[in-house]
Amino acid sequence: MAMAPVFLVLFIQDDILLRGLSLVVFAVAAITDYFDGYYARRYQIESEFGIFLDPLADKFLTFAGFVCLPFLDPSQFPWWAVALIVIRDAGITSLRIFAKRRDIILQTRVTAKAKTAMQMGFLYVALLFGFFQLFGGAFGEFVRNVFEMDIFFWGMMAVTAVTVYSGIEYLVVNKDLFNKPASK
Repeated sequence: MAMAPVFLVLFIQDDILLRGLSLVVFAVAAITDYFDGYYARRYQIESEFGIFLDPLADKFLTFAGFVCLPFLDPSQFPWWAVALIVIRDAGITSLRIFAKRRDIILQTRVTAKAKTAMQMGFLYVALLFGFFQLFGGAFGEFVRNVFEMDIFFWGMMAVTAVTVYSGIEYLVVNKDLFNKPASK
């Protein structure tokens, strides 16, 4: 969680070295998060606090990545789309916490898994292109031209649509959760 703001501050700089360093911070945070979860499950050293904190750390890093995108080009990565993604993910995380307090475990939906894969794939590509756009010469010009083709805009719209849909699906499938009395 501590690496997310470091990544964010480094990435929004228009300095090729700092933006490159931000990608290293992002990658280290993602890799250490993966191994942390892997070893906790493998050696059965999970704790209630870790189970709560791990998805929260994932969200912080993902949110930081999406918040960086409008700084690259707000016409390709509109703030409203970032807000919808953040609101959906924060809302479903809150729903999971609410359900857990009622001793109910929400099963991860297939669309939510697809949403996560789509978000991560899109985010990694967009962040890399954001780094590459600082390059000079023909390569940098090529990357800047890609931004002008609205490819990232339509990708962002697809990611936002799938994200919102999966959030609505969680609410519809789990509507009875709001009618059940809290367990003691």
